[in-house]
Amino acid sequence: MDRRSALRYLSCLRPQDILVLQGTPLLGAAFSIGRPELGDLAPLATLVAANVLLVSHIFLLNDWSGQTADLADPNKAAGVFTARGVGRREMGGLTAGLLLASLLLFSRLGPLTFGLSLAIAALSGLYSLSRFNWKGRPLLSSAAHLAGGLLHFLLGASVGGAVGSRDVAIAFFFALVFAAGHLTQEIRDHRGDAVNGTRTNAVVFGPRRTFAASLVLFTLAQALLLVLALRGAVPRPLAFLVALYALQLFWSLQALREGLTYESVCRLQARYRALYALFGLAMAAALCTA
Repeated sequence: MDRRSALRYLSCLRPQDILVLQGTPLLGAAFSIGRPELGDLAPLATLVAANVLLVSHIFLLNDWSGQTADLADPNKAAGVFTARGVGRREMGGLTAGLLLASLLLFSRLGPLTFGLSLAIAALSGLYSLSRFNWKGRPLLSSAAHLAGGLLHFLLGASVGGAVGSRDVAIAFFFALVFAAGHLTQEIRDHRGDAVNGTRTNAVVFGPRRTFAASLVLFTLAQALLLVLALRGAVPRPLAFLVALYALQLFWSLQALREGLTYESVCRLQARYRALYALFGLAMAAALCTA
């Protein structure tokens, strides 16, 4: 493969989204391992590499399966892989190759981690592949993201050994945030999905009701984090992070006043993603100093 071909393939990836989704399993590993020692570095490096490949596969599978619908959406058409000079067969081969490479790396981290990676890949298939089409089935699409967020945290936690009830409780925080964020994405894309006949939550129930459901899930996540901190399941100083949620509520109400347009929801997503990145850094710092 020459340099130009490699750049065409790389242009089909979503580097920002892929980077964002490295945080959850890494925090899972951090909560499980605590302060890493020299012997933990190789498993953590394998986790990162395998997860980058897995998340890349998930996004490419979604793009490959939704090619026709994305071409009909003016907000997505320019980013479709065929517009970047990559054929459908080539994209299918790359997507399958990423999954295989990812699973090979996860298999080196033990049967539990490998099993969790298989479960995440299966959820991705149920969501994206037209045969199952959970993407176009309201509530099922949210259930897939709730389960995916839970499994993604436990994927990292499993690197540190057996997964316990504390890990599952913490994982639910990330699962709720993941599911809430997906509802926000559906609101952003609801016009294109409506044109394509994709029955997302935002299309079936309407953007405003879906927005309310998203806020409820975000709020539940914050309440859970507060309870976990007060009970000592996570470092107690993390309870103060919940105060920052007022910023997200302010930004959310601002987007609502602006009519939940594509631009306003994109702005809201960028803001709360930065906020949750701060949450992740604070969690990592609290674990290092505990």
